[in-house]
Amino acid sequence: MPRLLDLGLDRIRNIVTDMAKLSEGSVFSALEAYESNNIAKKHIFELSEKLRTLQDEVTDLAVELIARYQPVATDLRFIKSCMEIAYGYSRFGRYSYDIVDVLETLTPLTDCDKNAVSEMAMTVRKMILLSVNALESRDKMAAQDLYQMDDTVDTLYRKYLRELVSNLTKDSSGKPRCYISNLLILRYLERIADHACYVGDSVYYIITGASSPRR
Repeated sequence: MPRLLDLGLDRIRNIVTDMAKLSEGSVFSALEAYESNNIAKKHIFELSEKLRTLQDEVTDLAVELIARYQPVATDLRFIKSCMEIAYGYSRFGRYSYDIVDVLETLTPLTDCDKNAVSEMAMTVRKMILLSVNALESRDKMAAQDLYQMDDTVDTLYRKYLRELVSNLTKDSSGKPRCYISNLLILRYLERIADHACYVGDSVYYIITGASSPRR
């Protein structure tokens, strides 16, 4: 017969799994909105709010399990990590909403050069999928791969900043709307990449009980 604690752990696991799918969908929807100039703000807002609600559920359940059963070792690591992972997925949703908010505020962006955002988005998509799969498969090595990709994201972000400063210095009559939208979206993608790394860190901690080597 399963322990009552195990039932609670299964509940947390199921909520976090649902959050993984929702957060992945929210980011991908925001990026598709950017590429197609079809703003789906209401849909992404609803995903963001659902993720925030589920994060609260994870936190409340985690606190209850700790107070009732005083878990230790692996069980406690799992609960603690799920709280951090749930927060990360909630941030995925929030940054997705921020992206479409930029699209709505600064539209139209059809005449903007989207290459910088598209290039970073490719890596961020891979990081999201890897972080989600790492949680499902308990892949402790995913953290290392995530940080390698995060280095790429950081490099792209700094590269665009340098190019932006150079362009503004040379030509102040450029397209400030494009510069601002690109910079904001790149920043949100960079933060999503960071949280994908934190998910990898949490998976590593669940399995090994140690902090990720890159943290």
